[in-house]
Amino acid sequence: MAKTAIAYKEKMKEISVLSLICSCLYPESRKNIMGDFEDMDIKPINKRASGQAFEVILKPPSPVSDVAHCVTNPPKRDISLEDIQKKLEAAEDRRRSQEAQVLRTLAEKREHERDVLLKAMEENSNFSRMAEEKLQLKMEQIEENRMAYLAAMMERLQEKEKHAQEVRRNKELREEVTA
Repeated sequence: MAKTAIAYKEKMKEISVLSLICSCLYPESRKNIMGDFEDMDIKPINKRASGQAFEVILKPPSPVSDVAHCVTNPPKRDISLEDIQKKLEAAEDRRRSQEAQVLRTLAEKREHERDVLLKAMEENSNFSRMAEEKLQLKMEQIEENRMAYLAAMMERLQEKEKHAQEVRRNKELREEVTA
């Protein structure tokens, strides 16, 4: 911190020496610090430690400056019938090209809409076909499972019937043996 303070003090000494040399070489530049403007005066109000304040006074316009700033319109040139015809034809061509551009844009939009609609219809038909195929496979699987279940039930029923006949036969044999 002390080194920066020392460096700052030495820099300030150099600036003040440089300012003194400049004021000696160019004394007239120190007198008119504010500058010279044609349409305004700048006067310092007072100098403060925090900065400077200035008063800016605008000068009223002089009659000489009015003439200098007056802008005249360029002279109108005579327009011939051919020029008017060329301009009308050019305007008609621009209108036709804009109309053609609008029609091309609308045709492109219609084409895009048609493509989107066809794609949506195709996707819908694909979805319907896939859903129908899934449903068909599911129905076939259910039918196969049902047939297998019924076959298993019939087999068990036949086994029970055989078992019942065997039990009846055994019972009749026992009754004949005991009788």
